[in-house]
Amino acid sequence: MSAYCFGIDVGGTSVKCGLFQTDGVLLEKWEIPTRTENQGENILPDVAETIKNKIQERGIDKEDVAGVGIGIPGPINGKGEAACAVNLYWGFKPVAQELSELTGLNAKAGNDANVAALGEAWKGAAAGAQNVILATLGTGVGGGIIVDGKIVAGYHGAGGEIGHANMNHEESERCNCGNQGCLEQYASATGIVRVAREVLASSEENSTLRELEEITAKDVLDAFKAGDAAAVRTMEKVGDKLGGALAIFAAVVDPETIVIGGGVSKAGQPLIDCIQKYYKKYAFSLCKDTPIVIASLGNDAGIYGAAKLVL
Repeated sequence: MSAYCFGIDVGGTSVKCGLFQTDGVLLEKWEIPTRTENQGENILPDVAETIKNKIQERGIDKEDVAGVGIGIPGPINGKGEAACAVNLYWGFKPVAQELSELTGLNAKAGNDANVAALGEAWKGAAAGAQNVILATLGTGVGGGIIVDGKIVAGYHGAGGEIGHANMNHEESERCNCGNQGCLEQYASATGIVRVAREVLASSEENSTLRELEEITAKDVLDAFKAGDAAAVRTMEKVGDKLGGALAIFAAVVDPETIVIGGGVSKAGQPLIDCIQKYYKKYAFSLCKDTPIVIASLGNDAGIYGAAKLVL
């Protein structure tokens, strides 16, 4: 019976690494830089090297390692192949196969947001739940869907791309993905700022946000919690779009729990209340009371989920 496994979460600037017991106890975590030069050719060899070093340093028998799971920022299919990962400068890459060859261990790969969802369902805010939707609200909006305890990756590896659900057919501005009206344009940190600017431009009411040269999502959320009228209207618009999107996905997945993660989730319960109000309004009757909770693993969700991939 294997005793250990590794969980790896590759980001644009650093790679988070975790050594786990197979029961989910995190023994040690560390980071290495993500070397993206030369089309990111060093990333997987660097990961393999740090894993080999850790096995040696701790005197672990390789036979006792169940394998290594890795999450990467980009679509990845069921075979562990990345179509592309723009932030890593990768084109097509058979990630799982390469990592397995480099380490001599069983390897599995998944999209980072999907893997984070698996982590939250395994040891986080949705611990024990078999059906989970995770929305990560950061610079963009990521998502992960777990059904019957497994990641929904889809044919192209684009399963769970909640941020690119079209929530406004009338939108004229483009999303980074090239489409118009994506949820990401409203519910990401940059989206919240965009909506706030539109709200401020459409009225002349007093708002603390008018005094700021550069508005950030944190400014909007702080003002929202303080009851600032323009910030409240901004977050009602955001909550409407996000609650509506989650209601649509819930009609497909029927989750036990919906988890909200990413930097924006630091706003806490007032944000959840705002989302829940609109989710309840739009959700199918049987799904209306699905709890919406804040992610609890923070930046460690990725390594936990990656480790769970191989178990």
